[in-house]
Amino acid sequence: MARTDRLMRLMDLLRRLPAPVTATRLAEETGVSRRQLYRDIATLRAGGALIDGEAGLGYTLTEDPALPPQSFSRLEIEALRLAVDALGRIGDPDLNSAAHDALARIIATLPERQSRQALHAVMRSFDTGPERAPPRIDLSVIRSACWDEMELEIDYIDLKGAPTRRPIWPLGLSYSQHTLMLLAYCRLRMDFRVFHVNRIETLRSTGNSFRPHRVVLVREYAATRKAHPVRA
Repeated sequence: MARTDRLMRLMDLLRRLPAPVTATRLAEETGVSRRQLYRDIATLRAGGALIDGEAGLGYTLTEDPALPPQSFSRLEIEALRLAVDALGRIGDPDLNSAAHDALARIIATLPERQSRQALHAVMRSFDTGPERAPPRIDLSVIRSACWDEMELEIDYIDLKGAPTRRPIWPLGLSYSQHTLMLLAYCRLRMDFRVFHVNRIETLRSTGNSFRPHRVVLVREYAATRKAHPVRA
């Protein structure tokens, strides 16, 4: 884990875990030795984070300079919790975890009264249907390829059951309760395609960049999708 990512992870743990948090627990969660953990705590303190405690006693984050005070209405707090809870059913554990981490950061910045309201929200997301199983492929590869505008090669089973291998320019993921779709520009068909992610058998980066075409392609797709239905 890169140093910056590790320090962000450490701050998240200090925000979310019941205080005081032992050095052993923090070291295990961040994958470092206790000696490195002590150095990381010192680095955060030097950056302005007020962290009480010491080795043998545990640590408590009392003030986080990265999170300025903010305020939300009670309905806004309920809406945030409801949206985050709903992500648990879409079959993307990494996205679900990221949403809960982000919500924890938000709650950590709220005044005490609003923080209590967030912990005792009255609205819940409820669905009697089965949770969607995570896809067989690594969604982080697709997300990174979309963000970085990198070409992927996929082995795909189309709706007729025929296997194909396609180089694609991934443009975005679309989540719904029952399906997860990938919008891409297919270099095999030289046209836009929407792929069912659960039909992607394997995927790999080709190392080829399609930057700066993504924004132009997304705009073109948005302008033409009504007149020309996209196939997979």
